[in-house]
Amino acid sequence: MIKTSRIEVAGKTIAKALGEELRRARETKGWSRAQFVARLPSGIGERTLLAYEHGLRQLTVIRLVELCEALGVTPPGTLTVALQKAGEYLHNLELQVDLRLLLADRGNKFRSIFPWARNRLTEEPEGIIELAPSAVRELAAFIGYPHDDLAGYLAKFTPEEQSGDPT
Repeated sequence: MIKTSRIEVAGKTIAKALGEELRRARETKGWSRAQFVARLPSGIGERTLLAYEHGLRQLTVIRLVELCEALGVTPPGTLTVALQKAGEYLHNLELQVDLRLLLADRGNKFRSIFPWARNRLTEEPEGIIELAPSAVRELAAFIGYPHDDLAGYLAKFTPEEQSGDPT
């Protein structure tokens, strides 16, 4: 029996989430795969792009940069959103949280952060905030839960739109 390591599983999960973010950014532009690959200087084919978008093939850093530049999104922002959606390395990520989605949640475990979320929503009418790992740690300590539990909960409320756009 071949044992799959945690890193291999995480790698597949991340590749899939990263591919989904790239596909989402491409579709936001209204581009087909053929239209997108025609814009790339590397000359990759549609099948290669398809494999990236489905997480079947892992991206090199240089390829990620190339694809993000062509899409007009930032590589760090795209990778961060993918890691958050994959639920990987949350303890090190600046989490992007859609407060409107969070406040619509009907779970009771973390209900104690709802007043905080409502107050933040008045400061951020768009509803999207970024929380540094230290802020998540402090919030978790305040409500009496482990950081990893709260980070995992907050990660579920990743904004729906592609969040790697430069502003």
